[in-house]
Amino acid sequence: MELNLSVSMKPTLMNHRNIPSAPQFFILLFLIPHLSQARDGVTPGEFIIEPPTLQNLGFEWYIDGDDNRNATVEVEYRMAGSGSEWSKGMPLLRIGDEHIERAGIDYTTPHMFAGSILDLDTDTAYEARFTMEDPDGVEGEAVKTVNVSTRAEPRAYRKGRVRHVYSQYHTGEKEEPNYPGLVSAYHGSENTKGDWYVVGEDKVQPGDIIKIHGGLYQGVLLNYPDWHNIPFDGTYWFTAKGTAERPIVIEAAGDGEVIFDGQGAANLFNVMATDHHIFQGLTFRNVDRVFEAGRKHLAGASNLTVRNCRFENVGEGIRTEYAGSKNFLIQDNVIIGRDDRYRLFGWAAHREGFIPYGTHLLDSYYGIKVYGSGHVIAHNSIAFFHDSIGISTYGTPEEEQELKAVSIDIYNNDLHLQVDDFVEADGGVHNIRIMRNRGVNAAENGISAQPVFGGPAYYIRNIVYNVPLGGALKIHGGVPGLTAYHNTFITENNSGGGHPNSNYRNNLFLGTDGPTNVARFPYLTAYSIADYNGYRPNQGPDSPENQFMWLSPKGKWEGFRTLKSLSQASGLERHGITVDYDVFEDLQKPIHALERGLPSPVYHAVDLNFRLNPDGKAVDAGVVIPNVNDNFNGDAPDLGALEVGAPPVVYGARGLDPNQEFYR
Repeated sequence: MELNLSVSMKPTLMNHRNIPSAPQFFILLFLIPHLSQARDGVTPGEFIIEPPTLQNLGFEWYIDGDDNRNATVEVEYRMAGSGSEWSKGMPLLRIGDEHIERAGIDYTTPHMFAGSILDLDTDTAYEARFTMEDPDGVEGEAVKTVNVSTRAEPRAYRKGRVRHVYSQYHTGEKEEPNYPGLVSAYHGSENTKGDWYVVGEDKVQPGDIIKIHGGLYQGVLLNYPDWHNIPFDGTYWFTAKGTAERPIVIEAAGDGEVIFDGQGAANLFNVMATDHHIFQGLTFRNVDRVFEAGRKHLAGASNLTVRNCRFENVGEGIRTEYAGSKNFLIQDNVIIGRDDRYRLFGWAAHREGFIPYGTHLLDSYYGIKVYGSGHVIAHNSIAFFHDSIGISTYGTPEEEQELKAVSIDIYNNDLHLQVDDFVEADGGVHNIRIMRNRGVNAAENGISAQPVFGGPAYYIRNIVYNVPLGGALKIHGGVPGLTAYHNTFITENNSGGGHPNSNYRNNLFLGTDGPTNVARFPYLTAYSIADYNGYRPNQGPDSPENQFMWLSPKGKWEGFRTLKSLSQASGLERHGITVDYDVFEDLQKPIHALERGLPSPVYHAVDLNFRLNPDGKAVDAGVVIPNVNDNFNGDAPDLGALEVGAPPVVYGARGLDPNQEFYR
């Protein structure tokens, strides 16, 4: 029918005045109303497999039609070649026409589906099957089956050449070949001093391993003949290219702690021009930024691995803002910033008399900040920054698929005492996965999205405790696609920013008796969902009477004293429940202080028990979500981040004592 219409409207088939002939005219009269109805049917378009990560896979499926938004895409998956039964995944998220406006950005999401398959085995091939359905009809390929693999964790090439580097303070024997500094080893000159550091005589090749032996590495910045070859600016420059099979590895040799002291330099390791580099087992101190990994519209690293390193007294750990940066693995690091270690201050702390005017508030910025695609930020322990982890707030998403900020994983990180937020998904586009992180003490907000450009942005099984100024989620600019499942938020969810196309299920929101509502629902679309969540209303002397606020279709805020009255008016939370702190084994609420002009106490995760009381109301109160809580115990999934009877979750760098604070 579409083909006949397009042909009939060509001028070559019309008379010389471009007016349809009588038969054509009556055909058009017949077709037009049917075509207008046909827009409710869906036509599948381009299907995109996003860059895979170690454990997750992301997909996008563009469409035409489906004006009434009742099309769906079911997801199934299994190991390739296994012949086993298909496992069910979360349905893809329907996206389209959600408007985002913030800080000069004016963006409308395209019509499409997007979503992830989560928690798969590393370096494993899978089959994934996607089935598009629509009561109004599917015109085109309705079932898409693809073969895709998760990524392998980068490893050194077993047959790689080895070069040894020793500190200038080393007095013992040395293995061959050895070099007097990292720059010399990287560029292949054993005797380079002075300006000769720019000469690469035998530069590292793919597969090479540079072993840094234990000791202090501290160049003399104002002495240009110094062996470290980092005169004046104190920066090590890396420009070689490895490969996936043969990465270039720079690692501790294992005979003592390797310490690179930046002596206050602005940047220590510049890796913007690199590909497939691994840095592991090193310690960095006293520098503003340790890894300069990318600048907007300039250059950026790809396939950068930073693993099992320690950062101390740094302004930033790792940063790229280059859209072409891909496939970072930042894992099992301890990253310690310079901000206040004993008091929790927000941006405007000096207005409350805590900090004198003129004091430098921003001693540290981000622990980790990335842009691009395919990044994995996992099992890091981060403390004393402005923000722990973020995606660059980059502006309107790039049109080129390979440059979009998609398929980014942030999971199992342990985050302590931030001036602003724990995790910022700002600037992400599709399949941003923030899962199983624990954050204790953030002045402003727990998790930020200002904005995300369509989503889904998955917030799954995170724990947030003591966020006195903002609350669980910071949402601004019309952010669509937030998918929040099984989080434990010991703080309010009272962001006033409107957000369409959101889905909240199986979460706990426990108020801390502050002068605010426990929850607001500023949903801008009728297809947003909030259900099966648990809420503890605020009960403090300054708490408002209405604890639940709903932005009605009339565009006005309406307040409700009870969850039941909210549900009756809005249709939200038909299965939601009210709870109190007795849903936990032994957890006390934080003191809500900053909004009353008082310093906030600093809490320590090792002193807090977020496990559920097996006899509490949160047990078996949730709903089944495929690929998220398939292995629940009991009659139904529990609310919150921790299922009763499930194995303990490891937060932060693995190998640390879980009963000891990593920042002390």
